[in-house]
Amino acid sequence: MSQYRNPGGADARPAAEVAGSAASEGRPPAVDHLHLFPLRARRRSPWLLVGVDDSPGGHRALVWALREAARREATVVAVSVLDAPDGDRPEGAARLPSSTRAACRDRLEAAVLRAVAETGIGGRTRTAILERPVFEALDAALHGADLVVVGAGGKRLLRPAIPRQPLRRVARGA
Repeated sequence: MSQYRNPGGADARPAAEVAGSAASEGRPPAVDHLHLFPLRARRRSPWLLVGVDDSPGGHRALVWALREAARREATVVAVSVLDAPDGDRPEGAARLPSSTRAACRDRLEAAVLRAVAETGIGGRTRTAILERPVFEALDAALHGADLVVVGAGGKRLLRPAIPRQPLRRVARGA
């Protein structure tokens, strides 16, 4: 399938017919404009996932991510993790009151605003509240575990890249 399309669509006259009628009238043939469809990017833009808490280390990580996102033209997702209340493990953090979730989101957005004010980089920033099991799965994938994401569109395996072997120098004349 071509990315080019005739502007007149399927019912447009052939180019030879158009050129012939223009030549018979004594004027130069009309030039059809070629409509180009935008091509998709070869790779998707990167995302930076940052775990943010109330510690100075969390703030430094968010500031670094904002600067790196500006360099890479990426989107920063600032994440705060909700822990399940003790003794309520099977239901998870979904049983937390909405006021707790709202307070967590407010703290997260305040941290993002502080980091944006410090760096001056606003760009593409999003916030999300994750429950502990989701964060642990992502963290395990970061440390080498396989992560399989299954949805209606199919399944994808996120596997860490195979590290390259160090480059060995060969002596000249060997």
